[in-house]
Amino acid sequence: MDFLDIRFDMIWNYKELFIRGIWVTLGLTVIGYLGGIILGLFLGMGKLSKRKWIYYPCKYYVDFFRGTPLLVQILLIHLAVIPSIFGHSLGYFVSGATALLLNCGAYNAEIIRAGIQSIEKGQTEAARSLGMPSGVAMKNIILPQAFRRMVPPLGNELIALLKDSSLVTVIAANDLLYAGKVVAGAYSRFWEPYITVAILYLMLTFVFTKVIAYVEKRFSNSYVPSQRRRIFTFGRS
Repeated sequence: MDFLDIRFDMIWNYKELFIRGIWVTLGLTVIGYLGGIILGLFLGMGKLSKRKWIYYPCKYYVDFFRGTPLLVQILLIHLAVIPSIFGHSLGYFVSGATALLLNCGAYNAEIIRAGIQSIEKGQTEAARSLGMPSGVAMKNIILPQAFRRMVPPLGNELIALLKDSSLVTVIAANDLLYAGKVVAGAYSRFWEPYITVAILYLMLTFVFTKVIAYVEKRFSNSYVPSQRRRIFTFGRS
């Protein structure tokens, strides 16, 4: 194929497939990421626990999902875990979203754990000296400060998850990469469909990057309530 002989008509003929692929990719990414944030919070807190029956399960979970390929996890969940639990497959979307959620939760757990540990111990000591329970101190004092430091790495994880979502194509998910494969197979041409997929992923990544930059800017300029500010000052004195 001549490099300059680009056929845009083949992309236009399958525009609905590409549009559907965008929505599937976004759905998998958003569900996997939001679920991964919630799961990562519990896992990150668990890895900070002094109770061994909480710490070790969280540690082994994070080690497993960070130490094995996401592609293997997707296949394992789709072909073995979900059918063994429910007796049948629940479809590519459930399997893909579950795999992305579980994998994202493991990475977010380390981000959250590191963010919490980055806060000076004086913050917790100051809260306790004021008679504040440890759970309340974590919710109102530690996590708000730690989250501001977590925003950049959590944003990077979102971008990585968006691109990693393309792996669900292996279970016949109708995502962006699947659309490119269908068009490539229909026309036996590979330049147009795959460069289109790459451009669409680049556009989604650009949008997500702008949103992350906005959130990061808002949190960097956020106002610290007076009560928390007094505790923060007291803890460092």
